[in-house]
Amino acid sequence: MKLVCLLLCSTLLLFVSPKKAVSKTLWSDFSLTLLQGKDYEVGDNEKKVATFEFAAGHSWGDQFFFLDYLSSDNGDHETYFEWSPRYQLMTIDQSSIKALFIASTIESSNFSGEDGSSNSFINYLVGLGSSFDIPHFNYAKLNLYRRNNEQSADNYQATFTWAVPIGVLYYDGFIDWTSTSKDKRSSMNFTSQLKYNLGDLLNTENRVYIGVEYVYWRNKFGIKGVDENNVNLLFKYHF
Repeated sequence: MKLVCLLLCSTLLLFVSPKKAVSKTLWSDFSLTLLQGKDYEVGDNEKKVATFEFAAGHSWGDQFFFLDYLSSDNGDHETYFEWSPRYQLMTIDQSSIKALFIASTIESSNFSGEDGSSNSFINYLVGLGSSFDIPHFNYAKLNLYRRNNEQSADNYQATFTWAVPIGVLYYDGFIDWTSTSKDKRSSMNFTSQLKYNLGDLLNTENRVYIGVEYVYWRNKFGIKGVDENNVNLLFKYHF
C-alpha cells in the first residue's frame, strides 16, 4: 500500500514540477449531465444523478475528473468523484497504439442515508495507460491499474473508454473490470451513452445532448449475484 501511494504521489509531483509548470493545455471540456433511472441495484431503485465532468489534454498528458451527486426518493444522498491524471511516457509512430502513460486515479465516496447511516471511503489506483488510433473513433483508451482500497482487499482493474460518432448520433462510454479479491467477486461495469446533439436546432455552438444511458453492472460493487440492468434518461450540456 505504501509503495503504491508513493508511486501515485511521485506521478502527481511530475505534473507540478518546474519543467511541467509551463506546460500547455491543448484542449479542455466542461459538461453537466442530468440522469434519471429506476432500475438501480443496492439501495433505492430510483435515483436522480447530476454529474459534472472536466477533461483536458496537456503537453504532459491528459486528465479526466467527474463528480456525481446521487439523490434517491427514500432520502439517501451520495457524492462520488474520480480524478484520473495520466502522465505521458512516450508516443509511438505508425502504430495503432498512439501513446503510453503512467495512469492514476483517486476515487472517493460520501454516503448519507435517510436513516442516519453514513459511509465514506477513498481508493488509490496506479498503473499503465494507453491511447489507441482506431478509425472513426474520436478516442479509445485503456488503463490497467493496481487498486488500493480503503475498505476492502486490494485488487486489479482494467478500464476501457471510447467515443465514436454514428451518423447524427454520438456513442461513448466505459467498461470497468475488477478482479476477484478476498472479500469481493470479480465485477464488470459496462456504461454507455447514446445521444443526439440539439445544438444546431437551438442555434448554439455549445453541444446540448439528449439521449439515454445504459448500464449493465455484473456483481455490482463486487457483490455476488447483484446484477444491474439500468436505462437512464439523459440530458447533457457542454460549456
